[in-house]
Amino acid sequence: MIAPKVKICGITNLEDAVKAVELGADLLGFNFYPGSARYIKAIDAQEIIKKLPAFVDIVGLFVNEDADIIRKTAGDLMLDWIQLHGDESPGFCVSLNNMAAQIIKAVRVKDNKDIEYARNFSTDAILLDAFHPALYGGTGQRFDWSSLPELTGHVFGRTFLAGGITPENVDEAIDCGFYGIDICSGIEETPRKKSHEKMTELFNNIRKAIG
Repeated sequence: MIAPKVKICGITNLEDAVKAVELGADLLGFNFYPGSARYIKAIDAQEIIKKLPAFVDIVGLFVNEDADIIRKTAGDLMLDWIQLHGDESPGFCVSLNNMAAQIIKAVRVKDNKDIEYARNFSTDAILLDAFHPALYGGTGQRFDWSSLPELTGHVFGRTFLAGGITPENVDEAIDCGFYGIDICSGIEETPRKKSHEKMTELFNNIRKAIG
């Protein structure tokens, strides 16, 4: 089985970032949405990022943010990826195509109609997350993964699966066959602190699942 890219999201401190990298994370996500419990100021994220090795990709998460702010933040922090996790339109996403950072568009899934809607985006990657009426990600909830087998890479290209992934079900998430998996609340002590024990268990179970 091909190993998926592993994105650890909601990083707020250097200790958690370093541990995630040591365990094998491919991408680290920093949440720049002020309404999130995992919000981090760009200047604080920059202090963490500059202490990390260059081989780990850095993702900045934005929700319905002004394009100029996204561009400035991405440039100042030299982000590898921009994750648009709000109600951004396909046109808005296209307007950011000339940036150095790659674009991930998150689509919050209630049913298959939302999955079909994801086809409207021509971003570098898609992230399928669980829908919540008030929150943009990090809910710990999952949507029905049983509808996913036909939606693997040959349909969407690079696609991340998110929402409710934990050490206990990560093997099931991997079996869905996506380019990457995104884990946040499933390895936390609190919304601003990762459990290093859960992170270790997560990566151990990933290695077991891929053989």
